[in-house]
Amino acid sequence: QVQLAESGGGLVQPGGSLRLSCAASGFTLDTYAVGWFRQTPGKEREGVSCISSSSDGSTYYRDSVKGRFTISRDNAKNTVYLQLSSLKGEDTAVYYCAAVWGDCTTSYYAETLYDYWGQGTQVTVSS
Repeated sequence: QVQLAESGGGLVQPGGSLRLSCAASGFTLDTYAVGWFRQTPGKEREGVSCISSSSDGSTYYRDSVKGRFTISRDNAKNTVYLQLSSLKGEDTAVYYCAAVWGDCTTSYYAETLYDYWGQGTQVTVSS
């Protein structure tokens, strides 16, 4: 059974850090592009970052998280990570990972590109 499972969310103070994990089962993640998205109540889901397959390795970030978030992968663990640093209140959201075979493009934020989705993990930034 093909699944993606996010973990690592939680409550953190402004300026703090979290590392989100996206673990795959039922398929090998290294040939897939993996995107991270987030959604807050009443708003559309937005693309945050994307990492291409291991053979390409290119990464993309939305402007508001550049320099603060870092996406990476560990093929041995079949997992992609999103390191969140210097967190702000506006980063509060449910974070989702999604996967599609191949590489990211400049349209990585388009949800329809992705075949597999996780259930999400809540990140709350508050003092």
